[in-house]
Amino acid sequence: MRTIDEMGNKLCRAQAELFVSTITLTNCSSAVFLRRFMYSAVAKRMDYGSFLFEASTNESILAEIEEEFGKTQYGKVKYTENELYWMGYLYRYWCYTYEKTSRQVYRIIKPTELRELFFPYHSLDNAAAIERILEAKNSREEDMIERGVEILRRIIKERGNQK
Repeated sequence: MRTIDEMGNKLCRAQAELFVSTITLTNCSSAVFLRRFMYSAVAKRMDYGSFLFEASTNESILAEIEEEFGKTQYGKVKYTENELYWMGYLYRYWCYTYEKTSRQVYRIIKPTELRELFFPYHSLDNAAAIERILEAKNSREEDMIERGVEILRRIIKERGNQK
């Protein structure tokens, strides 16, 4: 796990501002956009840090995502500006500090579930909010490593019994 630095904060702010811009710049629901974004080439570039070296606007980023996935007007539920900013910042903070891809984090917590946590968690430090989410899902990083070691031991034991 790495600590947040200036580059990480810039990525978090860029993603948060992009998410907020979808209120007026997209025709689909917030949840649909967020799913598309988290699986997009743009998110992948953010995951690997190259995004900050691009000269792009929110409009051009949204156009790129629309080109990648096609136009949609599916869904009408738009999240609030505060919810979208927090979700954008938190998702990117999580990716950056835990060194996970957007897809990996999206698989842990979907936007509809994260939105429900906005009121209880938005005033927490991002690291604390993420830790609480992981604890609630029984998915702490240490637990994942422990489960991986357990599985590996079982495989080795089974191979030994087959001989």
